[in-house]
Amino acid sequence: MRRSTWLLIALRIGYAYNWFDTGPALPAIGTTFSVGTAELGLLVAMFLVGAGLLQVPAGFLAQRYGARSVSIAGVALLAGAGLASGAAPSFDALLALRLAAGFGAALFFSPAIGLVASLYPTGRRGLPVGTFSSAFSAGAALGIVGSAALVPILGWRGALLVGGGALLFVALAALLGIPRAAGAAPAARPAVPRASIALRYPAVWIIGFAFVGLEGASFATGQFIVPFGETVRGWSILLAGVVGMMFVFPSTFGGPVGGAIAERHRNHRTQFAVATIVGAAVLALVPFAGVAEAVLIGAVFSFAYGLIYAVMYVLPHFWREVPPDEIPIAIGLFNSIQLSGGALVSFLFGWVVAATSYPVAWEFLVAAMLGTVALVALLPPTAPGPSAGPPAGAGPAPR
Repeated sequence: MRRSTWLLIALRIGYAYNWFDTGPALPAIGTTFSVGTAELGLLVAMFLVGAGLLQVPAGFLAQRYGARSVSIAGVALLAGAGLASGAAPSFDALLALRLAAGFGAALFFSPAIGLVASLYPTGRRGLPVGTFSSAFSAGAALGIVGSAALVPILGWRGALLVGGGALLFVALAALLGIPRAAGAAPAARPAVPRASIALRYPAVWIIGFAFVGLEGASFATGQFIVPFGETVRGWSILLAGVVGMMFVFPSTFGGPVGGAIAERHRNHRTQFAVATIVGAAVLALVPFAGVAEAVLIGAVFSFAYGLIYAVMYVLPHFWREVPPDEIPIAIGLFNSIQLSGGALVSFLFGWVVAATSYPVAWEFLVAAMLGTVALVALLPPTAPGPSAGPPAGAGPAPR
């Protein structure tokens, strides 16, 4: 159980690295293909589009073929697209490869988070699920700093090749190290599949739309903070990378805290609202920040959204109306909504930068966060205790 958990955490880190290693490379990519900030915003958005489109299908595939098989296939696709991105002959080809990388990310995420949760009994899922969730931030931080260090040495192509190659190695280790019995598909299936309850449950849709602004803000910030530091603040690429790391890494600690809070306390609507308001308030200060202030802002912002996402991924296990084997579908649906909406927010961020300035674009992100999170007021109160079954559709949890 521990070995499987740590391998899944390693996959999560490598998966996140390949989300964010393009950020420090954006200026060099723009120079290579003679494109501006608006087009680079589209490049950033393409990954989220791909990740959003396959979230729900990934949940159904996990039901049919098993969470282990689907999640490992997903990271293999992500790794392959990352490797191919380093050899992209044109900007259009790079757009298509980032879309494919997003498809791989979608196939990994909801099956893998369900797989982690299925390894533990009810009441003990908060910490491993929160740790798995926050490992994304560790990988994103490595992606930003690693790419910022590698781009001046290897160029943007070499930096992307390193990320894709490293993830492919970890995917092979997971294929060999995670037992086939973990996350196996059910031995028997009903002859007539029932209509999905998760797709019709209102809270799933509310969570999806409520955090469109947060998804766009966290992704756009992680991708564009390095170019902002270089072009507006005049920082070196490595210094900008270190600052950028602080906009993602502290959420590594927010995840376990959020997971523990979510399981012990049922005021999830309040948890969502308070953490989002705090994150938006500090993000509004980015245009006025020097290096030290930016580091502090990034730490608070990323800790807040790490906490939010951990609460979000624990919450479906309290929805008694949703069958345990449909929890990956529920997570996939609200992720799909968030990623698709976040892609639009990320694209608009680049467009606003090109049309006006970075300071206006940062405030646009704040408005997006606050404008969508108001929907959490519509969430039904959380039930007194968690649902009883394994949340992954991946076999019974060990007892």
